[in-house]
Amino acid sequence: MFTGIVEELGEVLALDVAPDGGDARVVVRGPLVTSDVHHGDSIAVSGVCLTVVDAAGGTFTADVMRETLQRTSARSWTPGRRVNLERSVRADGRLGGHVVQGHVDGVGTVVARTPHRGYDEFRVRVPAALAPYVAGKGAVAVDGVSLTVIDVEDTGGPAGAAEFTLGIIPETRALTTLGLADPGTEVNIEVDVMAKYVERLLARSAALGVGAAPGVGAAPGAGAAPGGGAAPAGVPASDPAGVAVAGAR
Repeated sequence: MFTGIVEELGEVLALDVAPDGGDARVVVRGPLVTSDVHHGDSIAVSGVCLTVVDAAGGTFTADVMRETLQRTSARSWTPGRRVNLERSVRADGRLGGHVVQGHVDGVGTVVARTPHRGYDEFRVRVPAALAPYVAGKGAVAVDGVSLTVIDVEDTGGPAGAAEFTLGIIPETRALTTLGLADPGTEVNIEVDVMAKYVERLLARSAALGVGAAPGVGAAPGAGAAPGGGAAPAGVPASDPAGVAVAGAR
């Protein structure tokens, strides 16, 4: 797990993609994050959680599988590319940003960058698949940077895309790749994991015909089985077996 507080601007030294394009091996320079790294440790590279398989001389090597190449900007990494680096958070450390898994959900595009005296306002477009999970004043990780959404607008059209705005302060601009981002730049997007779990619970409850997820529906005694869902046909609402089924997740 990470917090979205970038520790270092690193550099891609090499990306060796397999002939069939199914996987790759990346070498990244990052003296700070490799200062105490061990084989098997996790490092977020522009928001992508990668496992260290080798480290030497201020660099580390990691394997990149097909899913990562298809879903993230890793597919376009080239030697010299600057990347945001963050080591996994320690249990006794501060959670300075928000809970970031390093599991990128997709790629967004910077569509506008407007400078202000104390910050730059970015506008980022995300595809329809990610649009429902972005909310004003909510958290989002952009290239591994923990940020607060100012507002979000559904742009409509058949694609169903959405655009949201961010405020990038000078510190973030100077210490992360966002300082290099211009309109047209692709960025890795990780939405809040809690939103995805809530959607999954509600969708599965609806598919099973058991009503709302536990704790979401009517309170016990208000006509619904304990746990918020209706008991299966033929099973009394007070039957523990009925409760277990009604609250299936």
